[in-house]
Amino acid sequence: MSTKIDKEACREAYNQVRDDNTDTNWAAFKYEGSMIVLGGQGTDYNDFKRMCTDDVRLFGFVRITTGDAMSKRAKFTLITWIGESISGLQRAKISTDKAMVKDIVQNFAKEFMFNDQRELDEDNIREELKKAGGANYDAQAE
Repeated sequence: MSTKIDKEACREAYNQVRDDNTDTNWAAFKYEGSMIVLGGQGTDYNDFKRMCTDDVRLFGFVRITTGDAMSKRAKFTLITWIGESISGLQRAKISTDKAMVKDIVQNFAKEFMFNDQRELDEDNIREELKKAGGANYDAQAE
């Protein structure tokens, strides 16, 4: 059975995360049968992390504030979570289903694929986004 996506709900959540006028900084898109739906959204990254359990596969769109002493800015990341208990067939479908998610989630600085809770550490993700972001003025003496 081919996977479908709730484009309207997922796009609305994506836009809320990108909107500087909202506090929403993450949205999760999860599977309900053969449908990808909005699984949740919020302001606390730890709430997103709690959704990432061993028996779940989902996509997360997350806003992380990054930068250095000279400038702070929002960076966005697409996280694919595949729990340890997910079957091989479901794991394989993730790569093709991700294309539908990327039709909605089009602007992000870096993409991650995780299956271990330790990888979801916010500081680790922030550091990776900082590396991908270019100029870093933290190392300069004042």
